[in-house]
Amino acid sequence: MSESELGRKWDRCLADAVVKIGTGFGLGVVFSLTFFKRRMWPLAFGSGMGLGMAYSNCQHDFQAPYLLHGKYVR
Repeated sequence: MSESELGRKWDRCLADAVVKIGTGFGLGVVFSLTFFKRRMWPLAFGSGMGLGMAYSNCQHDFQAPYLLHGKYVR
């Protein structure tokens, strides 16, 4: 695996983690404010779920080196 490909994978993983953690946190805020009387555990639960999904996606991405992401092979 070349260094540029490894860099692209890390960039994709970090971007995916930011999006998933942010989405989990946002959903935690919504559920905390609407259903759970402003408790903090929905925020932690949503952020943790986002982090877990991002970790799983990154792990799969690094262990499957021959997948092509958004490229056409002619």
